[in-house]
Amino acid sequence: MDRETFSALVEKAVKNLPEDFLARLDNIDVVVADAPTPKQSKKAGIRKGGTLLGLYEGVPLTRRGAFYQLAVPDKITLFQLPIEARCGDERRIYAEIEKVLRHEIAHHFGISDERLKEIGKY
Repeated sequence: MDRETFSALVEKAVKNLPEDFLARLDNIDVVVADAPTPKQSKKAGIRKGGTLLGLYEGVPLTRRGAFYQLAVPDKITLFQLPIEARCGDERRIYAEIEKVLRHEIAHHFGISDERLKEIGKY
């Protein structure tokens, strides 16, 4: 799949988020990259041979205080090649984009991987 098509699916997934999610997305960019850098994989705790589909980088809403001003935007990166490798067809790719996007937004809201596992959303 070319980048333009994949990015259009990401844009569609963002637009289809529930309104209460969209209202709380503050100072955040959603971007697409081919694959994670070694630094991003290390930051996410991914071991050699592991797969990283998305990554949230920033200050979660729960940790922002009165001094959180003029900050660079947080970033959610969706990794195109690992998502495509996992899914195959466009319908499944879109479903995975939605899943990964919501997972990374949960981190933006301050929800940890451990808590996501507890509530069955991991």
